[in-house]
Amino acid sequence: MNELIAVLVMLIGVGLVVGLLLFLSNWLGPKRENPVKGEPFECGNIPIATTSARFSVKFYTVAILFVLFDIEIAFLFPWAVVFQSLGWTGLVSMSLFIAVLLLGLAYAWKRGALQWD
Repeated sequence: MNELIAVLVMLIGVGLVVGLLLFLSNWLGPKRENPVKGEPFECGNIPIATTSARFSVKFYTVAILFVLFDIEIAFLFPWAVVFQSLGWTGLVSMSLFIAVLLLGLAYAWKRGALQWD
């Protein structure tokens, strides 16, 4: 439990720093409203499309694949930390987990989900 207390203290400290910085920026920052400031900003250019423009389905497919493999890494780090204490059971279970994800990647690759035209 002592390790978790350190994490809790760190999270509280980070929350206080973030809250303080947000408060100070709101309190000390300029408050002059301007119609130009209210417009969407696109690299200093005038926006060329409306906000209701549609995105390609491929964009969402790549985003879902990114989230999938990002979560895979989130599961691999704790496993790597306790790898030796898990023994063969941990190795086999994580190998199956990675194999299923590799099959999904191979399927997405074969279907052309990773091609960006």
